[in-house]
Amino acid sequence: MTLQDILELILTVLGIFTIIIIITRIFGLRTFAKMSSFDFASTIAVGSVLASTIMNTNYSLTKGGIVLASIIGFQTLFSFAIRKIDFLQKAFTNKPKLIMVDGEILHDELKSCNVSEDDLVAKLREANVHQFNEVKAVIFESTGDISVIHNNEGKEVASQLLKGIKQ
Repeated sequence: MTLQDILELILTVLGIFTIIIIITRIFGLRTFAKMSSFDFASTIAVGSVLASTIMNTNYSLTKGGIVLASIIGFQTLFSFAIRKIDFLQKAFTNKPKLIMVDGEILHDELKSCNVSEDDLVAKLREANVHQFNEVKAVIFESTGDISVIHNNEGKEVASQLLKGIKQ
């Protein structure tokens, strides 16, 4: 690899990252949020384009910028459409599921989410749960994340926190 190759590579990295920063400023921080499976797929596609632009000499900076703007623009349009059109929201978004409630594991729900009991217990440890009876609710989020709501003070869970969750 020559010095010129190295300099071109560094300039390509600086260029493509400048483009992604500009696009993120235009479209907003949600660009890289993992709020839905579509957002997750878009983030992976952006990473792939970044890598291809940097590593592939046949892939120009201009082409990479256009592809990035297209992916993020489509993601923004799709997210807007899902918020505004009920049919699209029902067809393309997953609903969060309750997989544990009031200290009791809902084994059928675990199975339907393809989550093992070991995975659930690992998340409980991560959330610093000491006893199952501390757990008020565990939710398998639409993003694939697992949220643990717990306390050992006997407080009830606010109904808004469980809004829209399949039971």
